[in-house]
Amino acid sequence: MTTKPLSGPSAIAALPRNRLIGEFSLWSADLANMERDLKRIDAYVDLHHIDVADARFTPGFLFFPDLVARIAKLTAKPVHVHLMVEAEIVEEQTRQFIEAGADLISVHAENGEAGLRAVKLAQELGAEAGVVLRLETPVSAVAPFLPEVAFVTLLGTSIGVKGQSLSDQACPRLIEARTLMRKAGREADIVLAADGGIRHETVPLLRAAGAETVVLGSLAFGDPDLAQRMAWLHGLKVAA
Repeated sequence: MTTKPLSGPSAIAALPRNRLIGEFSLWSADLANMERDLKRIDAYVDLHHIDVADARFTPGFLFFPDLVARIAKLTAKPVHVHLMVEAEIVEEQTRQFIEAGADLISVHAENGEAGLRAVKLAQELGAEAGVVLRLETPVSAVAPFLPEVAFVTLLGTSIGVKGQSLSDQACPRLIEARTLMRKAGREADIVLAADGGIRHETVPLLRAAGAETVVLGSLAFGDPDLAQRMAWLHGLKVAA
């Protein structure tokens, strides 16, 4: 078992803000050799990203609390659980995954009032909270969440499907989200994240549009030279 030096809000507050955050999606890990892959990427990870899906809000099932609990015991790095679930279970799932070891729980703005309650619950249980938007949802839907969350994640592809190309709307949506964060007086407090369509050629565009983290899947797990890949990522700049 690995001991975490920081957890919950403290771990999320300690994430680097002077470079692109290394957020690794464990959906792209070798699921039959998860412990081996965790060890391989450990030196390069700032934040582990775990997608959870209920096969109703998304096309299929993904991950579950007992597996997340096992993962959380194998790493000292913080764990970000993205809940892609229907509103009627989002609060209970928030509780279960925090009990399993999640440091940050992101819920969908499409969950409405239930999502806002889940954000409050996450904070009450000692975790940090974030909000996610589907590609087709207006960016303005994040507004009610901005006073409370530490992460805003915008999907750049259709939800829950691998291998899609980045939407032409992804970068303009990031710019719009940052504008809303600034108007809310929370730009410095919230990490703006891009998820989906992450490719060698799209990451610089997303970074220039204001993304502070991109959720890395095969771009990281499929790279034989992670040190070089991460040096490249860390060197990317936000547009002036």
